[in-house]
Amino acid sequence: MDIAGTKKRIQRLIKVAEESYKRINNLRERMDKLQTDLESTRSQVDQMGYELAEQRVLLEALAEQEGVDVETLLEEADLPPEPDAEAETESEGESGQDGEEDPPRQATSRPSAGTGGE
Repeated sequence: MDIAGTKKRIQRLIKVAEESYKRINNLRERMDKLQTDLESTRSQVDQMGYELAEQRVLLEALAEQEGVDVETLLEEADLPPEPDAEAETESEGESGQDGEEDPPRQATSRPSAGTGGE
């Protein structure tokens, strides 16, 4: 029986286990930080969404007072594509369904303008 060889193997296993434990703890700390950052970012995005909705209401009220047709203005505006619309178009193109593409939707900052009435 080779006790010296067994001792070296056990020491090597202990070293590998300790290194693995350190890596796991490091990953756990990073995951906790990512979770905290994600929650903070989500909170900030929610707050910005609320403020944007407030601003939208105020701007639409001002536009109405001045006699500006917001719907027509938005339809005629040269806006970039809506991020969600791009993702939907890309996923539909990858699936290869019937080969036809849907006409591009007009991008707006108003959720109600891009849904329902089309």
